[in-house]
Amino acid sequence: MILKDILNIYHKELDDLFGNEEVNSFFNILIEHYLDLKRIHLVLEPEYAITKEEEQPLFEALAHLKSQKPIQYILGETEFYGLPFKVNQHTLIPRPETEELVDWIINSHSERSEESQLEESQLKILDIGTGTGCIAISLAKHLKKTKVSALDVSEDALKIAKQNAKLNEVDVEFIKDNILNSRHAEGVSTSHYYDVIVSNPPYVRNLEKAEIQPNVLENEPHLALFVEDENPLQFYKAICEFAQLNLKDNGTLFFEINEYLGKEMIQLMKEFKFKDIELKKDMFGKDRMIFGRK
Repeated sequence: MILKDILNIYHKELDDLFGNEEVNSFFNILIEHYLDLKRIHLVLEPEYAITKEEEQPLFEALAHLKSQKPIQYILGETEFYGLPFKVNQHTLIPRPETEELVDWIINSHSERSEESQLEESQLKILDIGTGTGCIAISLAKHLKKTKVSALDVSEDALKIAKQNAKLNEVDVEFIKDNILNSRHAEGVSTSHYYDVIVSNPPYVRNLEKAEIQPNVLENEPHLALFVEDENPLQFYKAICEFAQLNLKDNGTLFFEINEYLGKEMIQLMKEFKFKDIELKKDMFGKDRMIFGRK
């Protein structure tokens, strides 16, 4: 079948859902992934034909896209901060806003990591609720002489995170535990004192579900997304408590947050005596990140 004809089928089936440009983008990603062909190939060889065997994954992907399955789950991979990451239904798909959080941490600590010559003075970082491991792995890749640990409650998510650490050739210590339990995640030794704690925990309130795209709502793990309306800061409070015991004096705490709860987050961090608190907007102008110093 001629590849251009398959593209036309994609537009016929998907344009009403995603729009012409997005469908073109999907198709280009898929032909590169499955056929190792670049977009320019369709321009240079408009009559380029593929075999029935080569057609199959494209039509399977089309069926998934019609059901609004995210393309990252169809491919089983995505890119984050310039690095490849495996994803599946047990992990959230890493977002561009989270790249901004990683960038903030790297810019804040790159000089310190360069100065850490001795094992004892390594910059120690803990990522809480790691999911794919995108934050922890990106920090381990870009900050030299840094010891990175990552915690998650989901064994399935940790399996993917471990694969991603191997894929990106970094050494990250992975810990299975629940930051909400009263013993403050015993998997993290009390002898660990961290220079940086970072978290992108669940923060979407049930009342905000109407704002969530169906492809996210129906595919991504709710455990990693949603919190109860009456207690939306439960993870942040637990992590602040944990940081009181496990963050070094003058250590830093970074969060990705709910865009509607910036003021509440500032107040929470003040209650836990954090200093130099800074609320930062993302590329879309939304209150999305916050920083505090112990």
